[in-house]
Amino acid sequence: MIIAIDGPAGAGKSTVARAVAAALFLELLDTGAMYRAVAWRALESGVDPADGEGCARIARGLVLSFDDEGRIRIDGEPGEPAIRSGPVTRAVSAVSAHPGVRAAIVPLQRARAASGRGVVAEGRDIGTVVFPDADHKFFVTASPEVRARRRAAELGAPEKFDAILEDLRRRDREDSTRADSPLVRAGDAVLVDTDGLDASAAAELILARIRSAKRGRT
Repeated sequence: MIIAIDGPAGAGKSTVARAVAAALFLELLDTGAMYRAVAWRALESGVDPADGEGCARIARGLVLSFDDEGRIRIDGEPGEPAIRSGPVTRAVSAVSAHPGVRAAIVPLQRARAASGRGVVAEGRDIGTVVFPDADHKFFVTASPEVRARRRAAELGAPEKFDAILEDLRRRDREDSTRADSPLVRAGDAVLVDTDGLDASAAAELILARIRSAKRGRT
């Protein structure tokens, strides 16, 4: 089984996907972590995130894997928390927009799904490009203001709301307007608006939809 969960930055996709994967005993595939790994290595190597060929070369050279809890490993070493740093967050949209980077990473995503017992894959282009024939597709979203408020609360820094909001809007714009695999809702994806839902409630909504579809096929 392949479950695709797409959506913008800060919408809660990762938390929701992790909960859904645990409930269904499926593997978690955090595709965003893979692009963050490329961005992190690019910054560490002094490669400009705007350098498409340089970033693609790095992507082709990385050995990416995941531990039993779905956390990424880069060349055999843990990628967390380095890939979640501020500089990586600011660079990842530019890095992931390069066609050469995506050409290197998407086959790895498909290979992981093919080798396991099924995955819950979350990202930006899962239901449209990576797994267009996924068994279930969801688009998890929230308004920029709600996403910024949540992120500021997570950081314990309400005074950073305006800066976080500006950064989220920038990432939304970059992700949705890139030429290769832009962030869009698949036509057959179920919309999950989390403005009024916490991650647990959003996960339960998705699980209920999946279970209902399963009952309908029996």
